[in-house]
Amino acid sequence: MSSKTKEDYEFADTVFVRDVDSRVFQAISYKCLLGIEGVELIGGNILDSLLGRESASERIKGITVDQDQKNHSVNIKIEVNVAYGISIPEKSEEIQSKVAKELAALTGLHVASVHVVFKNLITQQPIEKLLDNKEPEDEEEMEKQAAVEYTDEF
Repeated sequence: MSSKTKEDYEFADTVFVRDVDSRVFQAISYKCLLGIEGVELIGGNILDSLLGRESASERIKGITVDQDQKNHSVNIKIEVNVAYGISIPEKSEEIQSKVAKELAALTGLHVASVHVVFKNLITQQPIEKLLDNKEPEDEEEMEKQAAVEYTDEF
């Protein structure tokens, strides 16, 4: 009787599949943004996003993921607000390189593009309020504006 080993048998080719959900890409990108000074993700409650209370299509508002299964690559679009005085080209490059490096290292996939969209400026005061509060031209207008701004009425 001949003794056969494992190598003597032919097995069908095994295909290994690895899928990474969009939420994983969003979470990695979000963690990268937390370490970058002068930017913040556009509006939306991050707690609701992390708890899954938002729509399934966009769990973390401002981070959109498009996976290309055929080419094993991913495209990321990140929408952020930027602080006034920050160089937008330099900040864009910082975001893109940090996100691409982390995504590639943690998922093993090729990052085809990181599209950064700057949606708004972060200022001490909302820009609309700054535009509405023009400097009064004379002393009488200053007193009227001060009276309106500082009232005891609720």
